[in-house]
Amino acid sequence: MKTAILDITDRIRERSAASRGAYLAQVRRLADRKRGSDRLGCANVAHAFAALPSNDKLRIVAERAPHIGVVTAYNDMLSAHQPYENYPALLRDEAHRNGATLQVAGGVPAMCDGVTQGTPGMELSLFSRDTIAMGTAIALTHDVFDAALLLGICDKIVPGLLIGALNFGHLPCVFVPAGPMSSGLSNTEKSHVREQYAQGQVGRDELLQAESAAYHGPGTCTFYGTANSNQMLLEAMGLHVPGAAFIHPHDGLREDLSREAVRTALSLVQRKRNIGEQVDERVIVNAMVALLATGGSTNHLIHWVAVARAAGIRINWTDFAELSAVVPLLARVYPNGSADVNQFQQAGGPGFVLRELLEAGCLHPDVLTVAEGGIGAYTQVPVRQEGKLAWSALPPSPIDPSVVRTHGAPFSASGGLKLLTGNLGRSVIKVSAVPQDRHVVEASARVFDSQEALMAAFKAGELERDFIAVVRFQGPRANGMPELHKLTPPLAVQQGKGFKVALVTDGRMSGASGKVPAAIHVTPEALDGGPLALVRDGDLIRLDAEAGTLQALVDDATWAARQPETISPEQAVDNGHGLGRELFGGMRRNVNSAEEGACTWL
Repeated sequence: MKTAILDITDRIRERSAASRGAYLAQVRRLADRKRGSDRLGCANVAHAFAALPSNDKLRIVAERAPHIGVVTAYNDMLSAHQPYENYPALLRDEAHRNGATLQVAGGVPAMCDGVTQGTPGMELSLFSRDTIAMGTAIALTHDVFDAALLLGICDKIVPGLLIGALNFGHLPCVFVPAGPMSSGLSNTEKSHVREQYAQGQVGRDELLQAESAAYHGPGTCTFYGTANSNQMLLEAMGLHVPGAAFIHPHDGLREDLSREAVRTALSLVQRKRNIGEQVDERVIVNAMVALLATGGSTNHLIHWVAVARAAGIRINWTDFAELSAVVPLLARVYPNGSADVNQFQQAGGPGFVLRELLEAGCLHPDVLTVAEGGIGAYTQVPVRQEGKLAWSALPPSPIDPSVVRTHGAPFSASGGLKLLTGNLGRSVIKVSAVPQDRHVVEASARVFDSQEALMAAFKAGELERDFIAVVRFQGPRANGMPELHKLTPPLAVQQGKGFKVALVTDGRMSGASGKVPAAIHVTPEALDGGPLALVRDGDLIRLDAEAGTLQALVDDATWAARQPETISPEQAVDNGHGLGRELFGGMRRNVNSAEEGACTWL
């Protein structure tokens, strides 16, 4: 392995020693108890299994057969989760075939960020992750299960399920994906129509037609945003059946892989494996490396910090930055390239990338996975041979070198994400999608206290120049840290006209955002005393992704004399009221910083 990656892992292990030790002690204490149906009182047991068929009751109580709990994020609002509708019956059937039983322990909410982008609902998006974690805990706290299957794919859903599962770390856990939708209108064409609409060149009918051609059926959206980055990371962590991430929902392999998830969970029960001991510092580093090597979603610089914390592990953005310096970029999938995830899968997908990272010494090879073959099992692809599920090795050379590369000929010697520091705070930028000539932008600030204000300025023709848009009061405490993906088309239009354009914000950008340089997640946030509150219109700002700096070029005396701006009383009221936002006031008050994972439970 690369020495730098071993050193970073050792540093994380040392930093986490006390919290990880306490976590593992709790896991082992719970793992040593009697089975649920033997441990609980008779009334508890009767309630738990009252609705089960008599044969299942006999298996659980008398025969002591393994009992699996399912936590599902099914709804048919999310195209990615719609296929889960019939999974409980399928999984139950496979459990019965293997002498086990299965119950749906509970459901968790799953909101679609594509529906809520640019609306007040997006202000609940980040906090939905912790709500999902709590929902997972409520489901599993029935405490009668020998293992758990977790059904979820999209943005906050996988991190929330994983955080919840890690709080039941004594259980074996397997994630069960459902796959991406088939390719429709290309992501590049879709973005072009959005920019045309922003300029008034096409109307709403044309825009809706394009969007409907892009998002057109069951399955995950096909760009490499947060949802599909989730799936890549779960493969790298060994929490899926190998190669399960990007098989279409209606492909025959999908049912084979879902049934295999049941068999895998039962194997873990026999092997006395649990998720708490599996997800150690090395596994977290493997996930970070996979994110960087594929130019994955910036959202995971928040989510995987929180996931690690749930396992007693402390990581930060400096760890990501130092890993990025030594991890090669091996994939180009939109917005980092033109291919979608189906083309990525056809080119070798996660298996190809993980094999190359292992050969390059970038992954810890000696980690526990739900598959018996260890992380090496994840370098192959699932196939059907003689009517049965099997795995096949990938060719040594890329099938499509425009989509994936070997570690010896990467797209870039360093990863797709970068840390920026300076007098404006700490932030991150997704450099893999930004043209090289836009990695450094120096321009006057145009300050906005909401995304609506920026949109209004664009429509009024006030942005026909070089500028850096500072959109502040968008952090977790201010309004739940919404994604500001709606700002991409107008900013891209101005960049396309030849202007130097960049975004600086304490909010988030969608995992689909790309070509406009954006310093996001600025910490501390403006409402929490962060320096974005000191910026004024006309300040010269330099965003330098090559040097890793984000600086207001204001003399020290002037900077020190400034009083921070604050959110208006009207905006504060608006941020906390309407469409359910009142219910999340406690989360806004208690949330920690983006770099600490924006956790609300600590």
